[in-house]
Amino acid sequence: MSVLARRAGAELVGTAFLVIAIVGSGIMASRLSPDDVGLQLLQNSVATGAALVALIVALQPVSASFNPVVTLVERALGMIDTRTSAALIGAQFLGGLVGALAANLMFGLDAVTFSTRERAGAGLWLGEVIATIGLLLVIFGTVRSGRTDRVAFAVGGYITAAYWFTSSTSFANPAVTIARTITDTFAGISPSSAPAFILAQLAGGAAGYALVRFLYPALAASTAAAAVAADRKVLS
Repeated sequence: MSVLARRAGAELVGTAFLVIAIVGSGIMASRLSPDDVGLQLLQNSVATGAALVALIVALQPVSASFNPVVTLVERALGMIDTRTSAALIGAQFLGGLVGALAANLMFGLDAVTFSTRERAGAGLWLGEVIATIGLLLVIFGTVRSGRTDRVAFAVGGYITAAYWFTSSTSFANPAVTIARTITDTFAGISPSSAPAFILAQLAGGAAGYALVRFLYPALAASTAAAAVAADRKVLS
């Protein structure tokens, strides 16, 4: 099997399990704590952060972005080529949809029910911009400082916190955003709200990329070398 196929497979599986964690823990939280939204968010955020740590640790030797914005920044930094980035992004979107379907079915819901939960407004969109910038700084700052083995814990911790300090509860991921439109549960977002969220995430991605290049001017060379090393690791 080719390296690209293995990478795409890892992104599909990882994104699917991430969405299962987000949607499934949201459903469970709503059922266990129906009258306490704050407790629901706590349960949802802890489960999501913990799942992220586990998934990144497990899949990082192959591919563990699970996020089209992260993959686009990797392409902009020269870590991967256009063909690879397109394959990984496609796998992320597909994996997200599979994850949402699986979570719905696990809890006895219809496989697809479009969310009726409106999430709109300048404050929420700004929250998505900030959440995405922060995510990129955490990921690429950790890599640039030579602590790639700690990315999983940095990302898991950041997302858990960002659920609470951003107005939008930190989607920060277009593939996850699309997936969450097909579940009318605690974690859902209405299809009409999703485009603005994705635009905000892309804007945050552009700003985060610029900030990463400013703070870590030697990042492109070092991360490209790390990507080559990762390729060799996958092949072994």
